[in-house]
Amino acid sequence: MGEPPRLVATDIDGTLLRDDRTLSPRTAAALARIAAVGTPVVLVTGRPIRWLPLVYEQLAEPLPAICANGAVVYDPVTDEVLRADPLAPELLAEVARRLRAEVPGVSFAVEIVDSRQMRHEAHYPLRWDADHEAIRAIGSPEELHAAPAVKLLARAGEQDPDAFVRVVAGALQGLAEATHSSYSGLVEISAAGVTKAAGLAWYAARLGIDERDVLAFGDMPNDVPMLTWAGRGVAVANGHPAVREIADEVTASNEEDGVAAYLERFFPPTA
Repeated sequence: MGEPPRLVATDIDGTLLRDDRTLSPRTAAALARIAAVGTPVVLVTGRPIRWLPLVYEQLAEPLPAICANGAVVYDPVTDEVLRADPLAPELLAEVARRLRAEVPGVSFAVEIVDSRQMRHEAHYPLRWDADHEAIRAIGSPEELHAAPAVKLLARAGEQDPDAFVRVVAGALQGLAEATHSSYSGLVEISAAGVTKAAGLAWYAARLGIDERDVLAFGDMPNDVPMLTWAGRGVAVANGHPAVREIADEVTASNEEDGVAAYLERFFPPTA
């Protein structure tokens, strides 16, 4: 990609944000410069919609977002979901059935209402926003698949995330997508064919932009489909080994403003 990209897509956590979940002034300035010249930027994240305000309050203006690993495309200006591709209730039920049979002690949560709300089993360990009004425990296993869900979350105690995702993916082969974006033993499950790449491809087509003109940044296995789809996929130095292996290039870490440093090749700071 010798010419400047026509679309910039970036993961959020571990990529755009520093480890303390803040956006550096350098990165904020780089994104503002890109917007000023009219090049679209889209956030592509595993985060639900309800977690985006923590990012938007650090930006000069909110950016469109592809959430829930590609299942939701969101316009923050109008607060509108442009596209959603959830797991249907009957599919959720079958996925849960297979994993309960395959993984002892597995527990589940679901992101529903386009990821504005979460429902979880009583024994599912909440790591974040446990007191948020949109989070609620379910009263029976059937409630887990009472409504379409843009993401199913699975935990089974302390697990090696790479090994655990292989077990889940094997149990769900051909039925759903399984990936992970953290080292906490959480597996994220989407409908078959729903990945960050699929969500980004839909968004790029909507703008009339070819994949060859897309520059994408990421750090974790859920970013691999997006980085391999984009014309240029760039991993940050702190990224998972599987991500650095498939990336076209590796930039500096998220703590060292790696995304901003790479973007400055095409959108340099003004003197």
